[in-house]
Amino acid sequence: MILDTLTNAHRYHCLGPRFVKAFEYLAQTDFLTLEKGKYEIDGTNLFAIVNEYDTVDPSGEQMEAHKKYIDIQYIVKGAELIGHDFLQQQTPSKAYSEAEDYMLFAEKPAFFTRLDQQHFAIFFPTDLHMPNLRIDQPAAVKKVVIKLAVY
Repeated sequence: MILDTLTNAHRYHCLGPRFVKAFEYLAQTDFLTLEKGKYEIDGTNLFAIVNEYDTVDPSGEQMEAHKKYIDIQYIVKGAELIGHDFLQQQTPSKAYSEAEDYMLFAEKPAFFTRLDQQHFAIFFPTDLHMPNLRIDQPAAVKKVVIKLAVY
């Protein structure tokens, strides 16, 4: 997992050309004017999902993990907590869905990180994550999740 701000995105270009494209897309797109939905950047290899929601209490949530895609979760507006942990010997509470590329885990996160506007988190297939969590009270958030196909 990587946590940083968009101003430092150039530091992660070494992760490959899809990361370069993803960060260029984040830097050049006015997400405040984009509607919720899915936006192709490079077919199924690289796409963005724009979402707006109110943050939630972590008590009823579960961590998730993916196999086919790496997530870059970028906060456009608002702030949230993201719970996270290492994928080790945990047993999924919901088995992996190939079609939806996720599995769920009932364990509680070992770590919580606050993401504010212009912050991003990169979650690799070895990273469990529980996004969309309230900081104190529920609050409105606009977020972009860039999905990068695993090389």
